Amino acid sequence: MSTSETTESDMSGDELPEKADREEQAEQADRPEEGEKAEKAAGGSDRRAVAAVVGALLLVTGGLVGYGLLDSGDDRPTGRAVPTSEVTYEVLGSGSADITFLGDGEAARAGKAEVARAASLPWSRTVRVARDKQPIVSITLGEKGGRATCKLSVGGKHVQLATASGAFGRATCSSAPAAPEGAGAPAAQ
Repeated sequence: MSTSETTESDMSGDELPEKADREEQAEQADRPEEGEKAEKAAGGSDRRAVAAVVGALLLVTGGLVGYGLLDSGDDRPTGRAVPTSEVTYEVLGSGSADITFLGDGEAARAGKAEVARAASLPWSRTVRVARDKQPIVSITLGEKGGRATCKLSVGGKHVQLATASGAFGRATCSSAPAAPEGAGAPAAQ
């Protein structure tokens, strides 16, 4: 046994408790107190939570910025534009009438006619109608009757005229599908 090594049997009675105290102090120095452990653990988990939240926010913000830069905002189909012709509907007379016509709004895109209920006369509307669609305007007089005339022009050229009279009188003006602009008006019906 070397001189630096000492066994408990070589130590005096007073040296044993001192050695035990020193060993216990060394162990306590190596491991923090329970309260200190809790504080460090809480501080570490707080930092991790904050880092996770910041990271998530950065990802969301980056995604939104990327979407904004990549999205053109143009949701229309990229197909070819449908050729149209200018169509003017006129209803002459006095009083009011229900007017049904092929327009260029949402109803027309859905394949439906537009309706102007109890429209004050005279009334007119100019719209763009797809060349493969048949321009049409229909008038219906009310219970009081009267007299009203519908007129239809395609590309500035008069196409048709019709007159309704009496209670619930009806008249319709229509044309063959609209002709290309500058190609002349369709034949009157």
